[in-house]
Amino acid sequence: MATFSINRSIIATLVVLGGLALLPLYAAWAGQPYYLTLFARIMVFALAAVGLNLVLGFGGLVSFGHALYVGIGAYAVGILSFHELTNGWLHLITALAAAALFALAIGSVVVRTAGMTFIMITLAFAQMGYFLAVSLKQYGGDDGLPIAARSVLGLVDLNNNTTLYYAIFTSLVVVLWLLSRLLGARFGLALRGIKANERRLLALGYASFQYKLVAYVLSAMICGLAGFWLANLTKFAAPSYMAWSASGELIVMCVLGGMAVLLGPVVGAIVLLLLEEILSNYKPGWSPAFEELLANHWLGVIGLFIFALALLARHGILGAWLARAESKIYK
Repeated sequence: MATFSINRSIIATLVVLGGLALLPLYAAWAGQPYYLTLFARIMVFALAAVGLNLVLGFGGLVSFGHALYVGIGAYAVGILSFHELTNGWLHLITALAAAALFALAIGSVVVRTAGMTFIMITLAFAQMGYFLAVSLKQYGGDDGLPIAARSVLGLVDLNNNTTLYYAIFTSLVVVLWLLSRLLGARFGLALRGIKANERRLLALGYASFQYKLVAYVLSAMICGLAGFWLANLTKFAAPSYMAWSASGELIVMCVLGGMAVLLGPVVGAIVLLLLEEILSNYKPGWSPAFEELLANHWLGVIGLFIFALALLARHGILGAWLARAESKIYK
């Protein structure tokens, strides 16, 4: 059983990450540089969803406020650039540190709760961050903060779109590898145990609060890293990055790809954002009425797709594929 399941995981990893690695070559061959920007954006949100999945999929904590840390990472870049501090390493360290500090303060409160209370408190903190960003008139307020130039990372020229793409790709791969090591260690096993039966783990002497808090802070730092890349990709920081709807999209990515599957959020981000891109620009031509309907209500089509998938594949796309392999062996 284990060998077959592991092989499927390896195949999925090679297909997804290999495809992302080769995408710039295809974009150059097809003469479509826009693909670089599209898939760079997909990887940024995949990175944020991977961070959320650490607490959502593996810790059982349904956070409705992780977009807050994406926004914090983006504003770290934007505010420093506004004050003419262009050093990319300073931007990166500030984004990670700010996300960690906010998560430590917020997490010390929220991880003491569970269920609907946890969801609502994380949502409340995210909305507080959103309205704080709106109130910062010096930094654009509700209109957002334009960033004059991308971060300066020494020999890594982020002004080159291909270089930026591979920098984001490298970050995603490194984070996935580090999380795979972490989740396979004692910390990851304890976190899964807390999700399965926290009372039993407490009876065994595990300090569940500390485990959940560390997981929450680490997940926020990964989202802060995603915010750093998002600011550099769009050259913009906006309060909308912290909106509750952005947090909801991250949850949908995790659910679509498969929670408690390391690569699941990456698959979910690819599927969701490609669907958004295709449906919002799809013009069938054979029916003007249908074309107008799709142009105005393409989000409804995505909603129906997510609803159908939730009914037919409750483990998500990748999760269902891996679970199907295991079920075949048990038959």
